[in-house]
Amino acid sequence: MSVPREVDLLIEARWVVPVEPHGVVLEDHAVAVDGGSIVAVLPTAEARAACAPRERVALGEHALIPGLVNAHTHNPMTLLRGLADDLPLMVWLRQHIWPVEGRVLGPEFVRDGVELAIAEMLRGGTTCCNENYFFPDVAAATYRRAGFRATVGLPLIEFPSAWAKSRDEYFERALAVHDDFRGDALIGTAFAPHAPYTVSDQAFERVRMLADQLDVPVHLHLHETAHEVEEAKRETGLRPLQRMQQLGIVNDRLIAVHMTQLTDAEIALCAEEGVSVVHCPESNLKLASGFCPAEKLRRAGVNLALGTDGCASNNDLDMFGEMRTAALLAKGVAGDASAFDAAATLHAATLGGARTLGLADRIGSIAPGKRADLAAVRLDPLETQPLYHVVSQLVYATGRQQVSDVWIDGRRQLADRALTGLDADALRAKARAWRERVAAIGG
Repeated sequence: MSVPREVDLLIEARWVVPVEPHGVVLEDHAVAVDGGSIVAVLPTAEARAACAPRERVALGEHALIPGLVNAHTHNPMTLLRGLADDLPLMVWLRQHIWPVEGRVLGPEFVRDGVELAIAEMLRGGTTCCNENYFFPDVAAATYRRAGFRATVGLPLIEFPSAWAKSRDEYFERALAVHDDFRGDALIGTAFAPHAPYTVSDQAFERVRMLADQLDVPVHLHLHETAHEVEEAKRETGLRPLQRMQQLGIVNDRLIAVHMTQLTDAEIALCAEEGVSVVHCPESNLKLASGFCPAEKLRRAGVNLALGTDGCASNNDLDMFGEMRTAALLAKGVAGDASAFDAAATLHAATLGGARTLGLADRIGSIAPGKRADLAAVRLDPLETQPLYHVVSQLVYATGRQQVSDVWIDGRRQLADRALTGLDADALRAKARAWRERVAAIGG
């Protein structure tokens, strides 16, 4: 008789949804974790015989899924949740958000906003995000301190901010942050030029060169609104994606966010060049920005991810809500009830996001050799009964409040809905203090 293998953790679940293979649900399975890595996925009876865990977690009526990947966020803006609702994008941005940020933006704002966002994401089953905001050094340090996985954007924009005063300073500070977190187990970096309408050709050319040299992604708002595209055509004679192609930005490092205005030729270009598209349906709906043709992109072979965008325009970081909205919206846009089905939607929220960030070999599915970024979801509440199809239920009927437990790198971050490393009362007090400060400046 073979001796059971000692492992750190054995999670036994009623259902394991590995995402790879596509659409598969494993009933009465267990995931063995050691050293933060998944070492086996086995039927529960076999796992009990094969493993000697230091800790065993039994999830009798749960689905165990890969941790969700929020592929586009501005998480410090969680502190601006609900500040200027029901306004068009450019009015919202230029007349409300940017002026308020000009008064409050700094390291303390970023730290406190990121901490609040981490708590919200963990309680909703999200274990990784793609951050895009100022003071990336503070954001990265905050994510690392909390044990949260993140790709942190290195911001670039043509006007001065509290983070940098000139184009050269943006690049200098970006490279310093990249060097500080090079090789970190949880924190990666990406260049984050804001958008084609706020970044010059010269800056984009420098981004392309550095992204190639450093092998990091480029995280870019692109084709977000019809107004953006029409304005670009008037000013440059080119649609923004065409301009990016001429500047060498359109390749397999590009993370193109929003993409609500696309021709069939542009979709084909994205597929050919290996571009990843991040679909942010709820933010696009709330700002009336347009509809990303998610099903057309998927059928063309473009890698799709999902993002919430920031709390100032969503107004939450709820990836379960985002999945449901993405699936329903895709059907309406495509005129096809079979479009963007539940399995494809869950894929976009997990492995699609991991591929977008260059992390598909580490996270995004439940497989031996990958890191143990996992979320347990209760499926026995009355609201998810009766249960016929687990993946459909996760996408169409499950709320984020049904997430009970979360692990990142094998470390339990949420235990029966309780945060293990963050003080909820302290976070609440900080959020209320920021509310008073922002309200006092007329926000």
